[in-house]
Amino acid sequence: DIGSQKERVVTEEEWLQKWEMGNIGFHKEQGHPLLQKYLDVLLNGRSGLRIFFPLCGKAVEMKWLADMGHNVVGVEVSEQALKEFFSEHSLPYCEEPVPEISGGKMFQSTSGNISLYCCSIYDLSSSIVGKFDGVWDRGALVAVNPCDRQRYTSLMINLMEKNSSYLLVTVSYDPNKHKGPPFYVPESEIKSLFG
Repeated sequence: DIGSQKERVVTEEEWLQKWEMGNIGFHKEQGHPLLQKYLDVLLNGRSGLRIFFPLCGKAVEMKWLADMGHNVVGVEVSEQALKEFFSEHSLPYCEEPVPEISGGKMFQSTSGNISLYCCSIYDLSSSIVGKFDGVWDRGALVAVNPCDRQRYTSLMINLMEKNSSYLLVTVSYDPNKHKGPPFYVPESEIKSLFG
């Protein structure tokens, strides 16, 4: 039971405000230990993969995987977060509009192996970003409003190639004691969402 969280909605404006105020306790300066631990599961012996970072923020793992030779694509509503990612890693980039998305922008490293979309995740589709061999969901499903989980999961499934790997990190706690985000997503719900 997700308790009182079921009705909770966090707006895009609230997320943008978190970035503006520096209230980003969800950002980690070091690569996530679970990605390091389960990297073999994500890569499955393959190289040169297209890896998707939903709600990427300025995740340091994006550069880490790109440096290994993978193509990284992320999406984030905060332009500030994306610009901070490139500046903190001293990566030159170019910015261009995404014609299919009203107000959407894409920030791409000049090396071409990191492409970060600035828009709502729900503005994306496989016709815009293609399909992915792997997904690293460190903080997206737990940040998505509970009422949007089905929509989010359907999009993720649509963006995945047949033999994709999906690494998902969730948090476990009593949802009646914390309003979220991060939201509590019970294992039974993950199974029903992803099948």
